[in-house]
Amino acid sequence: MHYISLLSTIITAVFATAVLSRYRYKKGRHLLFWGIGLIFYGIGTLTEVILGLTFSEAALKAWYLSGAMLTAAWLGQGTIFLLVRKRGVAPALAAALVLVSILAVVLVALAPINRDVTFDVRQPISTQYKDIMGRSGLIVVLTILLNIYGTIGLVGGAIYSAFLFWRKRVLANRMAGNLLIAAGALMPAMAGSFVNAGLVDWLYVSEMLVVILMFLGFRQATAAKEPASQTSAVSTTQV
Repeated sequence: MHYISLLSTIITAVFATAVLSRYRYKKGRHLLFWGIGLIFYGIGTLTEVILGLTFSEAALKAWYLSGAMLTAAWLGQGTIFLLVRKRGVAPALAAALVLVSILAVVLVALAPINRDVTFDVRQPISTQYKDIMGRSGLIVVLTILLNIYGTIGLVGGAIYSAFLFWRKRVLANRMAGNLLIAAGALMPAMAGSFVNAGLVDWLYVSEMLVVILMFLGFRQATAAKEPASQTSAVSTTQV
């Protein structure tokens, strides 16, 4: 099933390129953080490909750092930049996120590896990493906090944006786009359920659905705008 992870990596690379290309012209900081978050997601799926072929300590730690800790938080921070208009709040949160991310990199890099455990390339790394990589209490706490922060920012922000467009009856494409983004962002929770149910193959499928739904949502939300007379009613969710 690592071929599905490879396909997810390719789709993510295309998605990240589209977002960062838009950042190049629009210069919105939300686009920069979304682009970085997508790079982290792509690293996570790429390391799954590697770990589906052979064990690598570097790949394991990169997988945990990018997929389990940083992706959601950086994507969520992008949405916070988009929605939070109070001066200084979003930049302050971003600075805190950068510092916490640096701490996470150091902690994961120093995490011990249990080489007495036999790694099975036929099983997803998500079912094995706890026995292989030692996680301190601080790593666990940071993982939980970063994912809560990212989920609230990304999912909550997307749903709130969709609600604004629905209430104002404008920009139906952006309402639909935000709903797709929210649906994609909620898929990791379903992936965990698949693993717990023993349906490990669906884990990789759900990871691919995450990036597909979010990419479709991004494309929909950035489609041609409606006339200015309609867009003036909502100004907090320009992408």
